[in-house]
Amino acid sequence: MLFRVSIFLLVLLLGLVLGSAVGQGWIGPAWGAALGVGVASLVWFATDLARGLRITGWLRRSDEIPEPPRMFGLWGEIGDRARRALRSREQANAAAEARLQDFLAAIQASPNGVVLLDAQNHIEWCNQTAAGHFGFDPLRDRMQLVGNLVRDPAFLAYLSAEDFSGEVVISGRDGHPFTPYRLSIRLHPYGEGRKMLLSRDITALEQAETMRRDFVANVSHEIRTPLTVLHGFVETLQTLPLDEAERAHYLSLMAQQAQRMQALVSDLLTLSRLEGSPLPGGGDWVSLASLTAQCEEEARGLGQALGKPQTLRVAPAPALELACLGGEILSAMSNLVSNAIRYTPASGTVEAGWAVLADGRLEFRVRDSGPGIAAEHLPRLTERFYRVDRSRSRETGGTGLGLAIVKHAIQRHGGELHIDSTIGVGSTFAFQLPAARVRPMAPEAERLRRPQAAG
Repeated sequence: MLFRVSIFLLVLLLGLVLGSAVGQGWIGPAWGAALGVGVASLVWFATDLARGLRITGWLRRSDEIPEPPRMFGLWGEIGDRARRALRSREQANAAAEARLQDFLAAIQASPNGVVLLDAQNHIEWCNQTAAGHFGFDPLRDRMQLVGNLVRDPAFLAYLSAEDFSGEVVISGRDGHPFTPYRLSIRLHPYGEGRKMLLSRDITALEQAETMRRDFVANVSHEIRTPLTVLHGFVETLQTLPLDEAERAHYLSLMAQQAQRMQALVSDLLTLSRLEGSPLPGGGDWVSLASLTAQCEEEARGLGQALGKPQTLRVAPAPALELACLGGEILSAMSNLVSNAIRYTPASGTVEAGWAVLADGRLEFRVRDSGPGIAAEHLPRLTERFYRVDRSRSRETGGTGLGLAIVKHAIQRHGGELHIDSTIGVGSTFAFQLPAARVRPMAPEAERLRRPQAAG
């Protein structure tokens, strides 16, 4: 500021000297000095005004011209300070925009739907999850009334009641009676009348709850039936005078019902163990020959117990080892073979065996000549307690859990279960295991296996 005043005084002094010199022979030294000072003042004012207008013009176009005009003095300092203030504001705006974009990106990545509504319930913004839940177009539907796009009566009543302490459950746009798509919606007021709508896909939760209820009901039913029979036989034995033959008959029936409950409890415990235990590693190697021999022995024993003179063909196992929990794979094999034996008539054929597929995976396949299964039942066969024919399943002694056990055991080993069946022709059940779990049998194990096979 002192420099500016000094320059101004120097200009006035220069005008005074020049005015006195020019006015000496014209209007006199005094009037010349006064005129010189006035002209110098006007020149100073015009120059200063021009410099100020340059700075003002730059401020108006600072978004186009990043740097201010180069000048010295007060206006140069004002331009420099204005430039720094603008840059600081731009950096703050950029940082705020970056934080906003990070926040929006986080909301976009949320598994829940998020919709921002203004005070009149117009859609200001929504993430892709919400767009999928409600069928919104984030660009086209911006500033549309949410009530015009989500027309479920329960949601409209919830929106108009303005009591957002709870949530409302509606059907999603992709739902249909057989596989309902369910959404949980809750509104949270914020700001000046604005609202944030959160949507959550609860289809899986409702399905899990339905499965839990069905499971409890099925277990209760499956256990209640043999218990009722046992209770009735016990009362009969306690109250009626029976001869030895009748008593033996009733005891035999009671033993059958007890075995049925024991099989059911055993399968339930197996399923619980499969679901709760850690995944099998790759360090325990089991030979296919030993698994196949045990499975065949159990299958032939079951056939004899059922009194079915079926033809059972079990192909020799290849000289391979499998990285697995042997008990789980054996359980899967035995369930498939025993199901085939139970449901194939006495004159039928059951074939089982291993094969190496072209991509290196290992497959165990069981084919029977039974009555076959209708196509509409195939997707649900691995559900717990699902039965194509309940009365026929009980006659054969099945618990309704065998295929669920197979599915869990195979999936725990990274494999897949495939079912193919044709009415009147028969069924094929097969599971494939990853090639990484298969290796040739070690030479010493091969030498030990050959004498056993020969014997």
